[in-house]
Amino acid sequence: MTKTAPKSLPRAGLPPQDREKLNSVETQEWLDSLAFVMADAGRKRAAELLEELDHYGYFHGAPISFKQNTPYINTISAEDQPEYPGDLELERKIRNIMRWNAVAMVVGANKRSDGIGGHLSTYASAAELLEVGFNHFFRGHGAGQGRDLVFYQGHASPGVYARSFLEGRFDEARLNRFRRELSPEGPGLSSYPHPWLMPDYWEFPTVSMGLGPLQAIYQARFIKYLENRGLKPKGDAKVWAFLGDGEMDEPQSVGAIRFAAYENLDNLIFVLNANLQRLDGPVRANSKVIQEFEALFRGAGWNVIKVIWDSKWDELLQKDYNGLIVKRFEALVDGESQRYAAFGGKELRENFFNTPELQALIEGWTDADLELLNRGGHDVHKVYAAYASAVKHKGQPTIIIPRTVKGYGLGETAQARNVAHQVKKLEFGALKDLRDLLELPLTDEQVEHLDYYHPGPDSPEVKYVQQRRAALGGSVPARRVEYPHPTVPQGEFYEEFSKGSGERQVSTTMAAVSILSKLLRDKELGKFVVPIVPDEARTFGMDALVPRIGIYSPRGQTYKPVDFGSLMAYKESKDGQMLEEGITEDGAMASWIAAGTAYANHGVPTIPFYVFYSMFGMQRIGDLVWAAADQKAKGFLLGATAGRTTLAGEGLQHQDGNSHLQGYVVPNMRTYDPAFAYELAVIFEEGIRRMYVDGLDEFYYVTIDNENEVQPPMPAHLTHDEVREGVMKGLYRFQKSDKNADLQAQILASGPAMGAAQEAAKMLEAYGVAADLWSVTSYKELHQDALMVQRWNMLHPTEQPQVSYVAQQLSAENAPGVLVSVSDYVKLGADGLNGHLDRKLWTLGTDGFGRSEARAELRDFFEVDAKHVVLATLYALQQSGKIGGDVVAKAMADLGIDPERAAPVLR
Repeated sequence: MTKTAPKSLPRAGLPPQDREKLNSVETQEWLDSLAFVMADAGRKRAAELLEELDHYGYFHGAPISFKQNTPYINTISAEDQPEYPGDLELERKIRNIMRWNAVAMVVGANKRSDGIGGHLSTYASAAELLEVGFNHFFRGHGAGQGRDLVFYQGHASPGVYARSFLEGRFDEARLNRFRRELSPEGPGLSSYPHPWLMPDYWEFPTVSMGLGPLQAIYQARFIKYLENRGLKPKGDAKVWAFLGDGEMDEPQSVGAIRFAAYENLDNLIFVLNANLQRLDGPVRANSKVIQEFEALFRGAGWNVIKVIWDSKWDELLQKDYNGLIVKRFEALVDGESQRYAAFGGKELRENFFNTPELQALIEGWTDADLELLNRGGHDVHKVYAAYASAVKHKGQPTIIIPRTVKGYGLGETAQARNVAHQVKKLEFGALKDLRDLLELPLTDEQVEHLDYYHPGPDSPEVKYVQQRRAALGGSVPARRVEYPHPTVPQGEFYEEFSKGSGERQVSTTMAAVSILSKLLRDKELGKFVVPIVPDEARTFGMDALVPRIGIYSPRGQTYKPVDFGSLMAYKESKDGQMLEEGITEDGAMASWIAAGTAYANHGVPTIPFYVFYSMFGMQRIGDLVWAAADQKAKGFLLGATAGRTTLAGEGLQHQDGNSHLQGYVVPNMRTYDPAFAYELAVIFEEGIRRMYVDGLDEFYYVTIDNENEVQPPMPAHLTHDEVREGVMKGLYRFQKSDKNADLQAQILASGPAMGAAQEAAKMLEAYGVAADLWSVTSYKELHQDALMVQRWNMLHPTEQPQVSYVAQQLSAENAPGVLVSVSDYVKLGADGLNGHLDRKLWTLGTDGFGRSEARAELRDFFEVDAKHVVLATLYALQQSGKIGGDVVAKAMADLGIDPERAAPVLR
């Protein structure tokens, strides 16, 4: 573009009225010119000219303001809508049937069990959005590589169940067990999408707000990852995520939208159901939330399709030559819109068409005519056009924002009312009105009894839904687990780790990376291993993997890295194996879930290893961990630099003493805190076999530390099988004292605390105490087993009591003396064993805030170093009557322990 200054015209000297007249004439000439181009060359050419004008004006300094929004009208014009492919009348009847059955299910459930809950209004607003998808877009398992993944809006589950009822997948008895899953009469229906509770039906848990959008993004990305690595044939599968506008207030909902655009996820479609209401009232009553979302997603690089007004509005827009209605649209706020949805035609006439010019446009219209002016999300023509455009769009993710009415069709009780989300019941009169509105052949008695309506298996409605689903690859939602069980390495593969490290000092983090590196080289399993890091690969010693396996990037590497030519050069590639997610634990965990569920979603048994700072694990991604558990994800979560005292110098927010406690409560997560490399090898080998060969629905949290120590070989006094059993069950005797002494002790240690325990065992010899050392790899495994045995004994009071594994191992007969445990985690983890043993277990742990210090000082501060293990052991002996208090007091003096020091938890 040549930069030549525009010629100056003598406009400045004109009187104001002449200047205004000239401006008006000039504006009309430009508009006429644009209209000519549009008529002669088409709208695309007109857009090109406007873009050129925009560039020219900017280049010459015209103060052009950036516009984040398009006008408050539909993105796809009426003339660009494709023809609707379905039977409109039959689909309307089908929607009406499902609307009724969804209501009957929820209201009936609350009638049978008052307060059982459920939601009416979300599905009422989303019925058209879902049904257009079910009838024409969502592809099932029979579509092969084109199968779609659908994240359903959680509160709309009754409507999805109602469709399955019409298709013949559920019977009336099953619908009557909505939210009643413990019925002896048969399986129920879970409140929301829960794969764990309905493992053949739901695929993704979505009602923990914000996690659905985040996971959908990373599921779409993982499809591209699998395709680019050749683990899955390339297809045109889409990930659909149905979301609520109120849900978008959650940071996770929008936290990764920029990432989706960067990755060019054109296989991702968000459908944002903008019914303008959250749980308690309007989402943005004083503005327009749809415009807010458009600006947000356009700015992030998404393709945005707005579906605001239905086809009836097109009649007025075509008559509106002066753009008055569009200007009135721009003046609307959502709070005002809700009044029109709630109060209907009269309210519209009086307050929307509020000027003579607007009133002239509706001359001759009755209030009943005005009632037909609806929102775009309830017009299947508009919805279909948006979906059809979205599935064809390339290069960007798409968000479709349909405007709907919460509680649509539910009358004065719920439609567009602030209470809509909480409505679980409808009075008889409201139910009759709904029946009449839906034109269903139900008697008043059937309405009062909340009978479901099913037109019969041979009815046109049922045949239609079944034919449409057959054409699209079968029923959805449906979860199927069909994958080739991989050949996993065993025995000799891990033998080097059972021999120890010799004189070389190695941290368990380094050992874990070594095992991972070896797994990656395995000819059978290696391709399925997915290493994931949140921008800490060098911290965890994983940088050596980068040049070998590459970091996945859909763009490849379009630059020469600064370390090009070095052995550790940074390498990005389209078929890279490592997922380096940047500083986003949530994003990395969402990637882990996508990889950990690929066995079910894609039939590809990928094995994710997500390595992260243990302190930034459970407490930061806890909700996603539960989502992973719900959808039966498999894989390993590795909490690196673990423990409260191993991460020297980092301080309070980096030092982890609680992640095992947080992981304890997740039912199918197995948690381990190994001390040695061979223990890690056993956990990895057994874990892979159990998850991917035996098919167990579990996953593993394993903490690994960064303290370099000589790694010992497996203990010689035990067989390998005995060690393996002990590691997986949570406890084995690592070292037996060779001293004969009257005073005996059993010291239990795990993870980073093992060094202090080993040193304490030697120090105790000076006090005449012979101490055995036990490696505790999992207090959770021990406690869970003890609880199960306790339960069995309680339920079988007349039979020979069972004895838990930990009680057998630590019985006074097998392990005489006092019991003392030490770990780098809070005391409560070990304290759980008290009550399950034949004597008290004395516990040391790292309760309290972290500190910026070196390891020795930290361990002294938290009272978990060797001298405090000695003190605890001697005190336990005193309490059992074996020694006097003077011995304990002398030991404190010997060890330099101040009895008046403040407790670490209080400072």
